[in-house]
Amino acid sequence: MSYLTTEKKASIFTEFGGRAENTGSIEGQIALLTERIGQISTHLQSNKKDFSTQRGLMKSVGKRKSLLIYLQKHNLQGYRGLIEKLGLRK
Repeated sequence: MSYLTTEKKASIFTEFGGRAENTGSIEGQIALLTERIGQISTHLQSNKKDFSTQRGLMKSVGKRKSLLIYLQKHNLQGYRGLIEKLGLRK
């Protein structure tokens, strides 16, 4: 089961990556992970004992964190703009 439709993915990459085909952009990947983390979090609120999904959530959060660290080191202005757009706490 896919958690996002093709149109939703394309709109995320268009908004954050510049165009829909730019799926390798760091900003687009972070936005996609943020969307997925939000959906997994709402799933876990109603399914508290779903430990395999909880592990997947932790892996996704770690991946997003490492991508954010990479972006912060290489493009500080882009990093600040992205966390403001996504509403992350940093």
